[in-house]
Amino acid sequence: MNPFHFFWLVLKSSLFSTSGLGNLPQLFADLTGGGWASAEQFAEALAVGQISPGPSGLWVISLGYLVDGPRGAALAALAISLPPVAILAVDRLYRRVGHHPAVQGFVRGLSLAVTGVFLVVLVGLLRANGVDAAALGIVAASAALGLARRVPVLITLALAAVVGVAVYGR
Repeated sequence: MNPFHFFWLVLKSSLFSTSGLGNLPQLFADLTGGGWASAEQFAEALAVGQISPGPSGLWVISLGYLVDGPRGAALAALAISLPPVAILAVDRLYRRVGHHPAVQGFVRGLSLAVTGVFLVVLVGLLRANGVDAAALGIVAASAALGLARRVPVLITLALAAVVGVAVYGR
């Protein structure tokens, strides 16, 4: 296996995941699809990661070792460490220039853009999954009961299920 390619796959999965086991699906697809790792190696790496102390995302280092020995472990450790270090560098830079009006305007614009993209994706997902007025009504009623904090969560879920079965007949 090309070490640079392995490093890129682990870095890519770490960049586009939240943490812990968030990079598992992407890494599994990339490494098993390319024939560089097996499902057994993933299972072993996850088992080692679960019994080891520390953050749950360190299972990737075990996977790196199983795939490419010590070099793979070192590359995996470097790849999963770079995104948090980059965040720290951006934070330090922001603390230095964040008070500047141009930076504040950029951050406000970026926040609006992210909100817009989120709404577009959300509407697309709702349309694709057949969400209708009845489903939105069940969600709204459940949210109202939850926010009132007078009805236990399990009862709210049970009521939502009963109404859903009554409305959709499934």
